Amino acid sequence: MEREGKILIVDDNEDVLLSLNMLLKPHVEAVRVINKPERIIEFMDNFMPDVIMLDMNFSRDAISGEEGYEWLQKILKHNPQSVVLFITAYVDTEKAVRAIKAGAVDFIPKPWDKTKLLDTVKSAVELSKNRQGNRNEVNVPAMDDVFSTFIGECPEIQKIKKQIARIAVTDTNVLITGENGTGKDVVAHAIHRLSQRSEKPFVCIDLGCIPEALFESELFGYEKGAFTDARTQKAGRMETADGGTLFLDEIGNLTMQMQQKLLTAIEKKEVVRVGAQKAQKVDMRIVSATNANLQQRVYENTFRQDLLYRIDTIELHLPPLRERGSDIILLAEHFAKKITEKYGGEAVTLDKDACKKLMSHPWHGNVRELQHCMERSIVMSGKSVLTADDIVLGDTSPEKGESRTEQAVPLNLEELERQAIRRAVAMSNGNLTQAAELLGITRFALYRKIDKLGI
Repeated sequence: MEREGKILIVDDNEDVLLSLNMLLKPHVEAVRVINKPERIIEFMDNFMPDVIMLDMNFSRDAISGEEGYEWLQKILKHNPQSVVLFITAYVDTEKAVRAIKAGAVDFIPKPWDKTKLLDTVKSAVELSKNRQGNRNEVNVPAMDDVFSTFIGECPEIQKIKKQIARIAVTDTNVLITGENGTGKDVVAHAIHRLSQRSEKPFVCIDLGCIPEALFESELFGYEKGAFTDARTQKAGRMETADGGTLFLDEIGNLTMQMQQKLLTAIEKKEVVRVGAQKAQKVDMRIVSATNANLQQRVYENTFRQDLLYRIDTIELHLPPLRERGSDIILLAEHFAKKITEKYGGEAVTLDKDACKKLMSHPWHGNVRELQHCMERSIVMSGKSVLTADDIVLGDTSPEKGESRTEQAVPLNLEELERQAIRRAVAMSNGNLTQAAELLGITRFALYRKIDKLGI
């Protein structure tokens, strides 16, 4: 037997776990053993086994096998492609037929015959690989379509695409991290579209734009008459996402009180509309995104560790554009094509010097900044071939008449904020959404600062 296949063994008997581990380890790629079935889903998401060897009896009746059937259903619900082998000392025809109908592949009897056990595991691994191959074959066109807007050929992006394809078919919660403008929303959509929930809703909520007073009504919904303007009942975002994916963007902006309410809803998998007495069950996958270091926030006691554990089963980190090399040119050409399709006119290309200028820019606003840069450059130049002079980059130099010396820089924080906001608004031609992106804050936060500072 070749060393192929990852095996997860689940049994409450430590001797069985030890024996199977020693027997299988020389013949397979990797083996993990657990004595508590409650950890199966965790290992499915993190270890991603090809075969699960599952004991039929744990804490209840020693011969009924009911617990095994229950855990089998949970496994198949989490990933219908799973290959499960039952481990049991009580095999009969009726139980075997029921197990196969329920989705198990075969039995490992106790005590086992070494040769037969290895053959059974080998066959199970081959079946698992075939299922994965069939699934990938079916999803290739869909995957190409999903990744058509996720442009990039650098090693980091290729790795992320593979990770997305692997984790999308599970039901694990995902945290996407990275600087503003790196494409976290694109990744969230890709995960949903490649998942088992793709036919159900994808609901996005920008937590950075929701005032704390409206948090519950937005997330959980409200009943008619719950407050003055509640003329009709309204389902919240979590209820709307039932069966699908809930994308929690800018999750690092939540206050501690908002974090507690969100955690309770995620843990209980239920929501209570504002003004309602009865809770409603919800089933959704949670995909979150942030540009903040949440682990650091935990150390600073500004983010709940238990909430981080809930949302961060798997983390995907997106690299900044400045670290993606020639992807900058691929993206620029992609945006050029989209922009010319949008406005009409002939195709636009970049000459050598234009490419060099784009490659040398730091792109603090990342992919989003590049998109805006290309649109400005194409619209303003009106040319079919852009030169370096045609590339309109964001102005990172001091404003005209502004001294470069430290003595001339104001130290008043409010004045510094005013200057930064005015420059960002000017650079984005009055577009507050773009200005907020340049400042690295949310649009809602920018509105508040403009109002506070009297700009």
